[in-house]
Amino acid sequence: MAPADPARLRVELVWSPATGDVRHQWLDLAPGCTLGQALLGCEALAGVDLAGFRIGIWGRVRPLDTPLRERDRIELYRPLTVDPKEARRQRYRATGRRIVSRHRPKAGAI
Repeated sequence: MAPADPARLRVELVWSPATGDVRHQWLDLAPGCTLGQALLGCEALAGVDLAGFRIGIWGRVRPLDTPLRERDRIELYRPLTVDPKEARRQRYRATGRRIVSRHRPKAGAI
């Protein structure tokens, strides 16, 4: 990566237009640029309808007038297509096995 130019602001843009398709792009912006200005000026999002996305920085939804900082990560979130609880139920019905999270083992397992 090239050294940072103090006259430019470098941020990362990540979005997924469809399931399994994740896009990533670095943007060089003017200092003081807002989230909304960055999205309007991004050529990669020219044909994308942003109304269907929630927009955030580093995993937190933010308003479009939020000022950006160096190395921020702009993320566009698509709406869920299926409820996560229902997806687990469907996987259980298909496999017949309980899905155990790696974060919380089954009771009694050591």
